Amino acid sequence: MFEWLLIPVGYLTGSISSAIIVCHLMGLPDPRGEGSGNPGATNVVRIGGKKAGAITLAGDALKGLIPVLIAKLWGVDSLILSCVVFAAFIGHLYPVFFKFKGGKGVATSFGVALGVNVFLGLGIFATWLFIYKISKISSLSALVSAVLTPFYVYFFLNDLNLTLVFSLTSLLLLHRHQSNIHKLLEGTER
Repeated sequence: MFEWLLIPVGYLTGSISSAIIVCHLMGLPDPRGEGSGNPGATNVVRIGGKKAGAITLAGDALKGLIPVLIAKLWGVDSLILSCVVFAAFIGHLYPVFFKFKGGKGVATSFGVALGVNVFLGLGIFATWLFIYKISKISSLSALVSAVLTPFYVYFFLNDLNLTLVFSLTSLLLLHRHQSNIHKLLEGTER
């Protein structure tokens, strides 16, 4: 019974907005009202520089990683683990602490993947880095990584529950990047 409580814990952990907290602690403007308006690491870099962005990125990844690692250490089955993955991710997108207006989910999706399997996380990061080195466009790197993630999960972990949940998180990540996709197609993405 206790293991089911890990799901709301994952959601609440995911609901902690690293971008808003980092900007507040560093005396920067609220990221929801500056730059792109997105409370994520890329926007924090625009507002406050690389250091603030790196701290935000680490915080967003950790809030995905920690609940998944706790669930794994508890020895939960694949279904509960998949639910914790989804809960932490959805907490970032729709945080209860910040009026359900969250980020796009790139760093948190990396964190949950790293928690599920270190090689899965590193493979996703390597994909992001490879695409970024070629294109120099962070959103394109995130989109390509998101599309490939369910395939990585299926082929490397061979787990139906995790494949389905990572397919869902990838679709949500793509949905949250609609404006970036339009800009990429128009050739105006930074």
